[in-house]
Amino acid sequence: MVLKVFGPVRAACPQRVMVCLLELGVEFEIVPVDLQAGEQKQPHILARQPFGQVPAIEDGDFKLFESRAIVRYYAAKYAERGPNLLGTTLEEKALVDQWLEVESHNFNDLVFTVVLQLVILPSMGQHGDLALVRSCEEKLKKVFDVYEERLSKSTYLAGSYFSLADLSHLPAIRFLVDEFKMGHLITERKNVNAWWKDISNRPAWKKLMKLAQ
Repeated sequence: MVLKVFGPVRAACPQRVMVCLLELGVEFEIVPVDLQAGEQKQPHILARQPFGQVPAIEDGDFKLFESRAIVRYYAAKYAERGPNLLGTTLEEKALVDQWLEVESHNFNDLVFTVVLQLVILPSMGQHGDLALVRSCEEKLKKVFDVYEERLSKSTYLAGSYFSLADLSHLPAIRFLVDEFKMGHLITERKNVNAWWKDISNRPAWKKLMKLAQ
């Protein structure tokens, strides 16, 4: 049975899973979930993701949710099929995990707050907090300053190789650049800008962007 990914193709967390699968050459079927209609809170989705979020996957009898857990699983399962997204040595794997944690806690939380204030709340007829958005933008500058320093010493976040640490940033940075016109956070930093151009031009990401059109 073909692997099923539950979630809208334009949503950031499902995109994290989909681009990983595309990098690894794993065939999958997208099962759309209508977030605007609240479908993620319906029983058939809650049976796969008890917190009513996306994505979730169904791979035969195996079910899994949480996008970073999913990408770690498939990167390990198909390590011989595509690029090594986890690192080889214990130290390399630790660095990938370190920067994945940074992405999750220091970066993604700020971007999600921006999405909440500028997209989700207005779609529900509520006003977003623009002061909070500006605060998040200032904090993101500091995060990207850390990235700039790191990327002055290595091509990718975890080292000389493209890994899940880089891949996991793709959806949220695209939102910043394309949806929120915060591309200056990238372009004002030489090394971050070169890194973004590199990872966003990978064939798997380009293929996903075509699917999302």
